[in-house]
Parts: sequence; C-alpha cells; structure tokens
Amino acid sequence: MSIPSDRRSRKRLATREGISDAATRLFIERGFDHVTVDDIAAAADVGRMTVFNHFPRKEDMFFDRDEEGRQMLREALLQRDPGVGLIEAYGLLAHRLIAEHSPVVEFSARSQSFIEAIEASETLKARARAIRDEFAQVVALALSECAGREPSDPDAQLAAGLLLAVWTVAFIEAHRTFRQTHDTKRANAAFLALVDKGGRALKAAMAGTPYA
Repeated sequence: MSIPSDRRSRKRLATREGISDAATRLFIERGFDHVTVDDIAAAADVGRMTVFNHFPRKEDMFFDRDEEGRQMLREALLQRDPGVGLIEAYGLLAHRLIAEHSPVVEFSARSQSFIEAIEASETLKARARAIRDEFAQVVALALSECAGREPSDPDAQLAAGLLLAVWTVAFIEAHRTFRQTHDTKRANAAFLALVDKGGRALKAAMAGTPYA
C-alpha cells in the first residue's frame, strides 16, 4: 500500500491500520461473531464513530486489503511488459508475489489463524465469496479494456471467472498443504503449480480471443 505524502492522510492511514490490526487480533482470539464494534474501538483506543468512519461494516476490518487486491489485479495487466499476454500476466503476478513473500499469498502459521477465523464465521465466508466475485469483475473490466472490447464482453467475463476459480482452488490447496505439512515452501509450490496448470487450461479455453 502506498504511503500518503501529507501529514493528515498519513495520520488517517495510521488510524485505519490501528483499527484493522486491533480488530483482526480480536477476531482471531475470540471469533468474529463474538467481537463488538465497541470492543474494537476500545482495543484501538478510538471512538465508536471513528471506527465506522473508516469501516462501514465490521467484516471490512478483517478484509482490509481488498482494495489493494483490486489495484494489484488491474496493474498486473495495465503495467505488464510489451509482449506479455493478458492471461500470462496473471501467472507472472503469482510467481512475483511468492518470490516477494507478499502477505497476499502467505501460507504460514500466521495465515492459518486468519483462514480459521473465516471458516468459523458465516459472515466472513459470505464476504470472502463476495470479494472473489468483485475481483472477477475487476479482472473482466481490465481484460476488456486492454483488448479494446466492451466491458460486458462475454469472453472477458468468462476468462475472469475462470481465472478467479483457478486462484481460489490454488489458495485452498496451498493452505491445506501447509496445514498438513507446516512447510511454506511446499505450500508455495502447490499454489504455483495449480496457477500454472490453470493458466495453461485458461489459454486453451480462450484460444481465438484476444485474451489467450
């Protein structure tokens, strides 16, 4: 996440991160459904309204990186090197995130507590599904924009839906691998293997379109 240059924006960002960190810690310790906004405000040492000013919904404090994810998905296409295909750009993104030890694709004891909190809450599971669908729309729009097609292009919608399905399966398998082995390297390898396999299948499925 970029750091704002002016003091007021930096202070606002610090407050937001403090609220999110306090909320996530409480969600993991107690379970999402057993934590109130008042609990979060007290833990973050801010007022109740300050919490709502930064996060309209309680689950937004848990998934506080989703906007960063949207930006990342768009930039993977818009800032790709010349000659890199649209589908290929997302495979390269996956490998770069693993190489950079990005928290977005972290498979560790710390990330397991995050996953367990989601699995224990129907609200968080529903929000996770909604975010996945929102990401698919971001990808579809970016694909159609790069290909010079209409945002409603069915090929772009299909490619985006398949891509998010691939990444979802890869995430689940990587977390399962870590849970069984406690080996981050093996989990990373499982994630990339499925992303690469899915990428090849997706390119074949999109043959004859600008997205292959």
